[in-house]
Amino acid sequence: MIKIVTDSSVTIPSHLVEELGITVVPLSVTVDGVVYSDNDLKEEGKFLELMRNSKDLPKTSQPSVGLFAETYEGLVQEGATDILAIHITRSLSGTAEASRQGALIAEAPVTVLDSTFTDQALAFQVVEAARLAKTGASMEAILSRVEEVKEKTRLYIGISTLENLTKGGRIGRVTGFLSSLLNIKVIMELKDSELNPIVKGRGNKTFTKWLDGLVADLSGKEIAEIGISYAGASTLARQMKETLQPLLEQEITVLETGSIIQTHTGEDAFAVMVRYA
Repeated sequence: MIKIVTDSSVTIPSHLVEELGITVVPLSVTVDGVVYSDNDLKEEGKFLELMRNSKDLPKTSQPSVGLFAETYEGLVQEGATDILAIHITRSLSGTAEASRQGALIAEAPVTVLDSTFTDQALAFQVVEAARLAKTGASMEAILSRVEEVKEKTRLYIGISTLENLTKGGRIGRVTGFLSSLLNIKVIMELKDSELNPIVKGRGNKTFTKWLDGLVADLSGKEIAEIGISYAGASTLARQMKETLQPLLEQEITVLETGSIIQTHTGEDAFAVMVRYA
């Protein structure tokens, strides 16, 4: 029996976690000296309120090596013969490395993958792997399919303020300073584990113009699924859904992203994730 493990940076409907038997190992977030398990912050708007009222930027922490070891030992005791762990990109977190170390301590049969993504783009890989595992597919077949899903996935992030990314050391401080002065909106693509700015401008028209370009680019292409995540109000995300929905038959999933991603992006951010067929 192959079991699938991921981390709580994933944005995924809770019913799928239960139906597919996915194990989600939580990262933690420290807000004004108080440490919260990310799994306890899944209620809509709960973390956003904490972040709005915090004196300092919340700080995220990867799961401990010990927690991963305990998780893997538990899965083996439950009958897992193989474990596949798919994690947040190394450019945003050291979670995958902690997972590898935990597997060594537990002496468990674990294969650890860096998804090179996060959020719903991570979920694309995790869900596909879990569905295959449930059918009794081999590890080799699952790994091959996950790689295919990864290669066909694109993740775009829209940021309304670079303050959080700047304070968190994820982007240059000069760029962040200019953004705060000029109200610059930025679209970035998470590609090959790196955040690459692809569009910048002033005001929300920057986002709508980019979306029009994305629709034009996707038109006529076979799309397997699209996910939209947001931090803050869901208004823009739902407008984007209406624009993108005609491109595919499957319902587009719109979800609030978790505390890990919100800490990095700040409020009024969004992500559009596309998986080609």
